[in-house]
Amino acid sequence: MDPISDMIVRIKNAVESKKESVVFPYSKLKLAITDVLFKNGYAKSYGKKGKKIAKFIEMVFVINEHGNKIHGLKRVSKNSKRIYQKAKDLKKVKGGYGSLIISTPKGIMTDKMAKEANMGGEALFKIW
Repeated sequence: MDPISDMIVRIKNAVESKKESVVFPYSKLKLAITDVLFKNGYAKSYGKKGKKIAKFIEMVFVINEHGNKIHGLKRVSKNSKRIYQKAKDLKKVKGGYGSLIISTPKGIMTDKMAKEANMGGEALFKIW
């Protein structure tokens, strides 16, 4: 199974079951994605836990008076079909209320950050 899809499904399931946090296996890519989610206000905190083989990432969600800040996630690029977008082709997600997470040559970014840096890349998933 695709590790990013697994991460998205775990986050989606935790949000729908009204959990305060989620745990998923560690990788550098997942840590970079979690860092971007933290910087954009979707996560209250995150951390790498465990040693050697048994490493994992724990992400704590931002919960406000209306509930969890994350309302949905959708995988865009898959193993079977990769989706690449240029900086000029990036469009707003949910009218600007969401973000598109992109893997660029300079690292993982949101659509807004990639547009400012005039960089395109592989569109990983949408979050709103």
